[in-house]
Amino acid sequence: MRPVELTDGALTLRCLERSDETAWLDVRRRHRAWLAPWEASTPPGRDEPPVTFPQLVRRERRQWKDESGYPFVMVHDGALVGRITVSGIRWGAECGGSLGYWIAQSHAGRGLTTRAVALVSEFAFGRGLHRLEIAVRPENTRSLRVARKLGFRDEGLRPSYLFIDGAWRDHLVFGLTQDEPRTGRYWSEGL
Repeated sequence: MRPVELTDGALTLRCLERSDETAWLDVRRRHRAWLAPWEASTPPGRDEPPVTFPQLVRRERRQWKDESGYPFVMVHDGALVGRITVSGIRWGAECGGSLGYWIAQSHAGRGLTTRAVALVSEFAFGRGLHRLEIAVRPENTRSLRVARKLGFRDEGLRPSYLFIDGAWRDHLVFGLTQDEPRTGRYWSEGL
């Protein structure tokens, strides 16, 4: 499958390109402290070499090709401001995947992430996924609001789910299936 582009007004979701390297590195550097409490990292004792930007782009192209993931960058008014990915796609009997996202602090609170999650969810359901889930640290009130605004169902706590910010962290899990009604303005505005 070839990567796609999703748009809604000034928000564009598209594949990461080699030409994005400077913008990607800049936004990640400027917002490192904002993102650190929420982003998974490698636990101690796991020696995994860092991924270069060209390797990241190649890996994402492979995910699109074999439909094991749908990674997008969020671009608002021409500026790269975030990331949203359907990862860990499992076909067969499950037909499910996990949604993950982040946005630059400078663009938080504008509804862009909620809109991006709605767009990507509709895209993934249209590709044949039956179930999507979002895992959120209980302390991440902004991300919890995204899942709840879009009607993702609270499915409970996963203790020690991901290694984040130096420790194994609990996560609340939210799910939505293709056949569930989508409610709220983010679904009803032409999606």
